[in-house]
Amino acid sequence: MLLAGCGSVAISKHPVSPAKSAVTPTAAPPAPIVARAPRSQPETPPPDDLWERIRENLSWQEIDHQKVDKAVDNYLRQPGYMPMVSERGSLYLYYIVEEVQKRGLPMELALVPLVESTMDPFSVSPNAAAGLWQIMPATGEHLGLQQDWWFDGRRAVRDSTAVALDYLEDLNQRFDGDWLLTLAAYNAGAGRVAQARQRNRERGLPEDYWSLELPRETRRYVPKVLALTQMIAEPESYGLYIPPVPNEPAFEVAATGGQIELAVAAELADVDIDTLRELNPGQLRWATAPDRPPELLVPLGTAAILEASASRLTQAERMRWRYYRVRRGDSLGAIARQFDTSVAQLQRANGISGSLIRVGQKLMIPSGEGWAGGLATGPGGEPPSLDYQVRMGDSLYRIADKYGVAVNDIISWNALDPRKYLQPGQRLTLYVPR
Repeated sequence: MLLAGCGSVAISKHPVSPAKSAVTPTAAPPAPIVARAPRSQPETPPPDDLWERIRENLSWQEIDHQKVDKAVDNYLRQPGYMPMVSERGSLYLYYIVEEVQKRGLPMELALVPLVESTMDPFSVSPNAAAGLWQIMPATGEHLGLQQDWWFDGRRAVRDSTAVALDYLEDLNQRFDGDWLLTLAAYNAGAGRVAQARQRNRERGLPEDYWSLELPRETRRYVPKVLALTQMIAEPESYGLYIPPVPNEPAFEVAATGGQIELAVAAELADVDIDTLRELNPGQLRWATAPDRPPELLVPLGTAAILEASASRLTQAERMRWRYYRVRRGDSLGAIARQFDTSVAQLQRANGISGSLIRVGQKLMIPSGEGWAGGLATGPGGEPPSLDYQVRMGDSLYRIADKYGVAVNDIISWNALDPRKYLQPGQRLTLYVPR
């Protein structure tokens, strides 16, 4: 594949060694680099290790630049990095590799989530980028990802991978097939990269990635991808051990037949609730989103179990929803009385923390006994809510024990990442007995 206009880059015939001296880029850019063809041999059995499959299809590892050397050194100073991404990648990486290969794209693109999020779909950056591919809210909206109180497509592995690869393909067309400029644009924005090229053009300077004046983060970003390419291509050259990841699917799709609480689905499929959440990070609440296809990702071999069990749920056990558009003069109390429900249920179902509603607002009206099955309820079955501010030394277990609720309920009610610590001052909504 042609890496057009890669500029001041040399080709090395041997793996880069962390001990080798830095190579100073030449003053004039050489001819465009043609990456060597992938070493994949279709006639041989597929490897058991997904990293080996990736290794066989890499083609950028011969791109040599001092910034790549520096990025390699930085990774080698983090001995836990590759074990960590291997562990997380056991759930998501096979799917990403499959999608990259289906499109005939460079295998190096499957490594982008390692740089973006360390393969953590729950990751959120300080500027609100989220998910494996770290997609910004505005970018996700532009790309058509659902983002609401119930569901965030930026965190869902299938949704985010599809739009990220679409976006990368579009950027690559815009930058005439140059994948280094494509990755820079993915990180910094196409407009910023185009402006940097225009400035160089006006000054009579090269327009390749290495020659552009780009933000500091972007100047480090592309070398990180290339560094991972070199390390994964020749781990033994760096004394690096990469824990194997099975070269097989980690999940399958189970039809749920309608909206369902995640705790109920986990019980029906005999799957750990934490595993179900990790496979469905886009589901933000205690139940599946009502306006999404009625399905969940489950560990391989459990879809049939969940589908069979879910099909036997009674109407009382199955969530049912109606929709109501707020009219002038309405209040939550009046709407709750009209539909024989409670104000607390309306608040919880619609993500409302107070009593303010507006004309034209669409509310979801819960009904059916199964809707509040996971709630700790007070007298009359109404689940009272509590606004709790996290204090120094708090933990999910300590808060759950104090208020007599389950840790998994707190996680569901607040769409938390169970692997991350609570922060002092963070606010949580709790549904506790009176």
